[in-house]
Amino acid sequence: MMIQKTRWLVLGILCVGVMRLDLRANEKSLKTWKAGLAKVVITPEQPIWMSGYARRNKPSEGKVHDLYAKALALEDPAGKRLVLVTTDLIGFSRSLAEQVAQGVRRRAGLARERLLLTSSHTHTGPVVRDSLITMYELNPQQVEVVSQYSAKLAEQLIGLVEQALEDVSTAKISYGTGQADFAVNRRAASPTGVKIGVNPEGPVDRSVPVLRIDDRHGNLRAVVMGYACHNTTLTGEFYQLSGDYSGFAQYALEQQYPGALALFVMGCGADANPNPRSTLELAERHGKALAKAVSHVLDRQLQTVQASLKTKLEFVKLPVVVPSREEFQTRLQDKDVYRQRHARRMLQLLDERGKIPATYSYPIQVCQLGRDLTLVALAGEVVVDYALRLRQELKVKTLWPIGYANDVFAYIPSVRILREGGYEALSSGIYYGMPGPFAEPVEELIISKVKDMASKVQGQ
Repeated sequence: MMIQKTRWLVLGILCVGVMRLDLRANEKSLKTWKAGLAKVVITPEQPIWMSGYARRNKPSEGKVHDLYAKALALEDPAGKRLVLVTTDLIGFSRSLAEQVAQGVRRRAGLARERLLLTSSHTHTGPVVRDSLITMYELNPQQVEVVSQYSAKLAEQLIGLVEQALEDVSTAKISYGTGQADFAVNRRAASPTGVKIGVNPEGPVDRSVPVLRIDDRHGNLRAVVMGYACHNTTLTGEFYQLSGDYSGFAQYALEQQYPGALALFVMGCGADANPNPRSTLELAERHGKALAKAVSHVLDRQLQTVQASLKTKLEFVKLPVVVPSREEFQTRLQDKDVYRQRHARRMLQLLDERGKIPATYSYPIQVCQLGRDLTLVALAGEVVVDYALRLRQELKVKTLWPIGYANDVFAYIPSVRILREGGYEALSSGIYYGMPGPFAEPVEELIISKVKDMASKVQGQ
């Protein structure tokens, strides 16, 4: 009897061992994703000048809620990785983005094309280094506060990416789309030209793309949501730091789904504003509306994203119309203080360098997740025409257009908007320190480059 029991025990142990081997082999054959998450508070620890509105005349006064940077690291069965970083910031300047990317490459071994840096474009966040440089006239002490904050921020973001990569574990990824209705085109016609207002008839993208990340047991770990609308519910009279509607949406989702991380990605919403706006209650209302749209998507049967990853980052030179030295000298007498400030800066550059470049090296990032989901990340404040046109012309099954990625240095107008004029086409470049507006070929250059990159990625 004792011998028989021993035989059964040995047989049981062998069976368990075989089952474990089968499970491992089966998991490998399923070609599953791995995903890692991390977040860090990036709220300034002291009063700081706030970004987005030129009329502000003093530093921040406390906070509505904390600002965050969050990261989602994805890894396919072949070991190819992508880290998406989302931030409650006005935008990444190129210098800040390059500092972060270099640190990530050095410390985590992640190539630049595999790091996607995005910003929510909240207008109740801090000024960051080298962003909207003509908008503010800061004293030396205020400049130092911004400098110290930006230096700490860069280190936080590098560490954030490292943490997300260290956190990776088996995951399931799925995708769906909802809709939120508070975005409205803001380019309103007037007798003196296009003004920022409310244009219910203008083009707008109200889709809400949603990426769901579950653990191996089917539990929700994270949700990435997008929306193409300025984070400007809170206007220039607000001096408390916040993520605006997208911040409220993230808070609402994380409260609804305890233990899950909510990340927000801005779409091509440079010519869209929330409507109505200008109260804290409205910012919270819009945030809850976005969160509700996301939760409706999460409650549905979503499309599974196959576990394969391809990425590409390339640059295209965009033509800029640079005024003459004489034109800049004339602007020194302008009644607009920002045009004066901009003219002085351009004349200084002419004196130092002899000429101002007539092109800008524009980054475009294309990320293919599985066979069906393509992320196209465009730099700058991209107007909705790009998303609408790419959805029509790009030969991919599902497109997620992303704006405000990697380098937020100017508005990116379409040919239509350049011909219509207005803030997005003309005067916005003054605040960013651009020498002049883009020339009309800008749209075709970007669209053609995206098509070429998408074709290359699909052919990898």
